[in-house]
Amino acid sequence: QVQLEESGGGSVQSGGSLKLSCVVSGSIRASKWCMVWIRQAPGKEREGVASIDSDGDSSYADSVKGRFTISQDTAKNMLYLQMNDLSPEDTAMYYCAAAAFCVVTSSPPSSYGMDYWGKGTLVTISS
Repeated sequence: QVQLEESGGGSVQSGGSLKLSCVVSGSIRASKWCMVWIRQAPGKEREGVASIDSDGDSSYADSVKGRFTISQDTAKNMLYLQMNDLSPEDTAMYYCAAAAFCVVTSSPPSSYGMDYWGKGTLVTISS
């Protein structure tokens, strides 16, 4: 059983930075897998923010390109999201999710088809 737990959310002012972390417990039993950061703002649909696969390939939503960086430390079973130049539009609950038998393509990350989810960490950006 795979469990995901996010941390690192909080409240910062516009232009600030935050780094989210996700601890992955258990093993994804697949030769290929993807880890995805997904966010959902109040009243809005879920949005895939950034993804990275078992080969290290990554993709980003257009709204965060150049500001967010996804990374992973497979030895420590950790996933990260460095978020810079934050704006109020980035305010949302951020979820760590994983999908088995998945590869990252040039398309923006999808928020659908995830096999495992964390409970989320809240990010609030004030102007």
